Amino acid sequence: MLKSKEREEMEVYDVVTYRLVRCFDVPNARQFSDMTSCGHYHCVYIADPTVMCIHRVDVQGGATTQLAVNDKLSRLSVTKAHNVLATCPVVRKIKEFNTHGKLLRQLTLPDDVINPCHAMQLTTGQFVVCHGGPHDRVNRVCLMSEDGHNILHAHGGQRGSDLGQYDRPYHLAIDDNEFVFVADFDNRRVTLLSPTLNYVRQVVSHYQLKWDPRRLHLDVQRRRLYVAEGEFLDSEHSKGRVVVFNV
Repeated sequence: MLKSKEREEMEVYDVVTYRLVRCFDVPNARQFSDMTSCGHYHCVYIADPTVMCIHRVDVQGGATTQLAVNDKLSRLSVTKAHNVLATCPVVRKIKEFNTHGKLLRQLTLPDDVINPCHAMQLTTGQFVVCHGGPHDRVNRVCLMSEDGHNILHAHGGQRGSDLGQYDRPYHLAIDDNEFVFVADFDNRRVTLLSPTLNYVRQVVSHYQLKWDPRRLHLDVQRRRLYVAEGEFLDSEHSKGRVVVFNV
């Protein structure tokens, strides 16, 4: 878990009891916008848009290194090949790095994919990307080709609150069958889509959340969906918690 605080640290909680286990220092961190983990390399990646880097934390030894992104980044994900993807909204790019920080490739998304927030790669090599901010007319989730140039399927369109619409699709999670969970920030809900991005159902409704859903994590083995929600008040993150749902 990451918290916005003066101390540069990451907190680790037990997955069963939810008790605090330990903390890791993250030196030279300025801002945390997302995090993800890699079981293969036993590390955690933390996005820092201010420094424009990814902090890599070795969870066994606690050592930290920086992966230079050189663009403002929003969200992270790990591929089946154990590489890390950084979504860069301003330049509309997905950048792929190996665990040592080598830039393997960068994909430029189409002009109509405005403000991409989060990208994840499927086993086919294609990408699922959510995009659109509070001032953008189009808010949707797109299935992109392997080179990132073409939209193969899309769900959403004009920003709104009806079923089939989004108001800031903010974060993604994908299960083993490649069904897609979408955190719909301002609509305060989590939507489930098929692998071809057809609407399935609402997994979490706004009645089940107290604040806005900001991050998702799916524990595939335990079939638990972790939803990090928070309150943004007077230009500050004032409150927050993690809510766990069986899915």
